[in-house]
Amino acid sequence: DVFVNVVGGVRVLEPAADLAVLCAAVSSLRNRPLGKDLIVFGEIGLAGEVRPVQRGQERIREAAKLGFKRAVLPAANMPKKGEAGIELVPVKRLEEALEAVTTG
Repeated sequence: DVFVNVVGGVRVLEPAADLAVLCAAVSSLRNRPLGKDLIVFGEIGLAGEVRPVQRGQERIREAAKLGFKRAVLPAANMPKKGEAGIELVPVKRLEEALEAVTTG
């Protein structure tokens, strides 16, 4: 089990944060910073699969409005039509996600 302490007493209970937290931890371990214009969301299964989350399209739309340029997301949350102003990188496995956040 991994427990994450978020600054300011904020509690993160949503599974959509799984992938972002793991990418941040790996980034720190490898001393390779993530891009400032990157968002990441998705649930991670025990076998390393990246599972879809609720409100994926809304998350992408809001990220684009806020000026983020790249989104790593579960392949199952990939919209049929892209979102203007943001590159969408769909992933099915944890390994793909880690590769996507350390390149580009």
